[in-house]
Amino acid sequence: MSSSAHTAPISAPGDVVPLDAGHIPQALALSQALKWPYRAEDWAFALALGRGFAVELDGRLVGTALWWPYGDDYASAGMIIVASNAQRRGIGARLMDALLADAAGRTIILNSTLDGERLYQRLDFEPCGVVQQHQAVLEAAPTIDAGVSLRAARPDDRAALNALDRAASGMDRGALLDALFGVADVLVIERDGRLMGYGCVRRWGRGFVVGPVAARDVRDAKALIAALAARHVGDFVRIDVTEASGLGPWLGTVGLPQTDRVVAMSRGAPPQGDPDATLFALSNQSLG
Repeated sequence: MSSSAHTAPISAPGDVVPLDAGHIPQALALSQALKWPYRAEDWAFALALGRGFAVELDGRLVGTALWWPYGDDYASAGMIIVASNAQRRGIGARLMDALLADAAGRTIILNSTLDGERLYQRLDFEPCGVVQQHQAVLEAAPTIDAGVSLRAARPDDRAALNALDRAASGMDRGALLDALFGVADVLVIERDGRLMGYGCVRRWGRGFVVGPVAARDVRDAKALIAALAARHVGDFVRIDVTEASGLGPWLGTVGLPQTDRVVAMSRGAPPQGDPDATLFALSNQSLG
């Protein structure tokens, strides 16, 4: 028997290879160099939900790209990084080529920094919206709308929550929600026995992140966000909302000013939610 019959190909320096848990310490260093707030736990959470690619040079990780399947038709891409001293070598393009080939057949959405927008446009991504980043140490609890009845989510809500999120996002994100509900505090709005909104808050980055938040209207979304944020007065709190939500000015008044914005992009027709449900806040910019 040939000794090479079942031998995996050996990657050369600069080849695109699968990203695995062993890469996380160096991946964390790459994101820290960009002042992105991920913790090692955030990298592990994201990698466990999706698939990733890496490029190494001289034994060092110099590039990453991850994607997450949302059903058979959609995916989100993110955590796309090339080290500053390894740029202009085509590494970002090769990582994206590998990602697009792996996710072939799906519409892919992502949120682009200014630096990445040109590359994504060359790969047929088109702008489809804006996401606003709001964050600060929350100094006071927002006023909670007493007219909106909230309760903690229960295990038997899971199917209804998945259906609500699918209506709001236009995608099947059941695996993401299952993972989030394992680590997050989740509140829901129920009327006449039907779930009309939900929101999560969890440990992430520099403190806590509020999101996703899906609701029928702005009033319900504000009630969910206020109640979730109020649990973390004195903590660093972040929320990423769509510009179309119109929540930006209100978030500023409750102590969460806008600190950045990114362009939402889609390769293929972007997902469309149900008119009766809106995705107001993302789980975070990479996962969507």
